[in-house]
Amino acid sequence: MTRTEEFLMALDEGMLQYFREIADELVGRFGMSRAEAVARINATYEGADIAPCPDLMCHEEPDYWAYGLYFQPKEGWVPHSGSTEDLSQWDTRPAPPKSSHVWTLTE
Repeated sequence: MTRTEEFLMALDEGMLQYFREIADELVGRFGMSRAEAVARINATYEGADIAPCPDLMCHEEPDYWAYGLYFQPKEGWVPHSGSTEDLSQWDTRPAPPKSSHVWTLTE
């Protein structure tokens, strides 16, 4: 398990790839920069004890976690890639403040 310059948690090679795929989903689906995607992930998972793949997280596809990092929950629920709802009706989570240490990449 190692830390990278990008993520603020110790990850094995499999989980590093998995978190990079979550960042890819945030960039591709929601149009944010890679720096913001990584900052959102770091803000949520910094300090988390992430087990090697297959961690419990791996039971869901990366897009599942991306939606949860982007949208505010309603009644404990967030949409996912298979949702048929109008996503414009959902509130988004604000990005971490630019002054935060979770921004490990430059935009």
